[in-house]
Amino acid sequence: MKDIVFCSNNCFVLYSAAVQAKNSENKESVPSLPQSPMKERPPKAFHQYSNNISTLDVHCLPQLQEKVSPPSSPPIMFPPAFEAAKVEAKPDELKVTVKLKPRLKAIHSSLDDCRPPSKKWKGMKWKKWSIQIVIPKGSFKPPCEEEIDEFLKKLGTTLKPDPVPKDYRKCCFCHEEGDGLTDGPARLLNLDLDLWVHLNCALWSTEVYETQAGALINVELALRRGLQMKCMFCHKMGATSGCHRLRCTNIYHFTCAIKAQCMFFKDKTMLCPMHKPKGTHEQELSYFAVFRRVYVQRDEVRQIASIVQRGERDHTFRVGSLIFHAVGQLLPQQMQAFHSSKALFPVGYEASRLYWSMRYANRRCRYLCSIEEKDGLPLFVIKVVEQGHEDMVLSDTTPK
Repeated sequence: MKDIVFCSNNCFVLYSAAVQAKNSENKESVPSLPQSPMKERPPKAFHQYSNNISTLDVHCLPQLQEKVSPPSSPPIMFPPAFEAAKVEAKPDELKVTVKLKPRLKAIHSSLDDCRPPSKKWKGMKWKKWSIQIVIPKGSFKPPCEEEIDEFLKKLGTTLKPDPVPKDYRKCCFCHEEGDGLTDGPARLLNLDLDLWVHLNCALWSTEVYETQAGALINVELALRRGLQMKCMFCHKMGATSGCHRLRCTNIYHFTCAIKAQCMFFKDKTMLCPMHKPKGTHEQELSYFAVFRRVYVQRDEVRQIASIVQRGERDHTFRVGSLIFHAVGQLLPQQMQAFHSSKALFPVGYEASRLYWSMRYANRRCRYLCSIEEKDGLPLFVIKVVEQGHEDMVLSDTTPK
């Protein structure tokens, strides 16, 4: 005969038809449990599982019937609120009445609408939160960056650094101030004391060429010629980029040539709008950014000599890795002790250099070098300026 599995109090119990017959015969010997006030349900009311039937012999578990409640008395399950009406409709079932205190309901969900107003769910309850975003019809223009900046300034929630001081350096070719765009005039290069030229303004001059090391040659020659040439676009002096077509006298500034829609080629030649080919050309250059190392070739010794001859002026210039602040001076009585076979040691000399720190391996700091006089001999002083530390002063009678 088939085994039947009954579920009671979340426990599964195996019953066999043979065991039930044996239990009915020994019913008098087994002490009876107290009768439940609820009537027994017919066997068809229980769940019957025909799958996963265990092969365990029930005769080995005779004591399980005393510990587990008999199947005739199922556990009392409190029905939920929405099933209370069904429970009251059956006279044979146990009637359970749950009284809940009334509570104000702020949000009516779809689940609450289907329940009776007098019944409440006792236990955990979940509610679904939905968000609706309404976008007005019509053209919506997002705010620009300037409007957002002004709004954040009014709120006072932004931290902005101090404004960068304006760059008053002016290019000797195009007469524009400050560094130019990367895909345009590009950065400024130092030509001489207070003389600056844009990289592309100098590079695209007719006389200038670039060495393999990145040095620009004949920049001063192009500058002297540009002082006498007038641009065809803006009619100002300083134009040095001429048309490569033979016997064409059109000459432009580099920035004016871009505005006039001249055609630039990869071999560093240019054609004016009158002589450029129609349509696109395979050798045409449309991007002018220069990321390689480029500098103006100049005679630094002659430049320093010219500064000394001009006298003391409020200028800061850079030679190599040193930034000069003051050249200093030598009196006739100091000439014998303040020079060597290779160098002069003027009193009042001051220069600074950014170099690797002595305290940290991956940082740089500022070294301020100066020359002073002590007992008629030069005294070389190096002041180490590093953020977060006190200034360290090193001095000796020799520059080494």
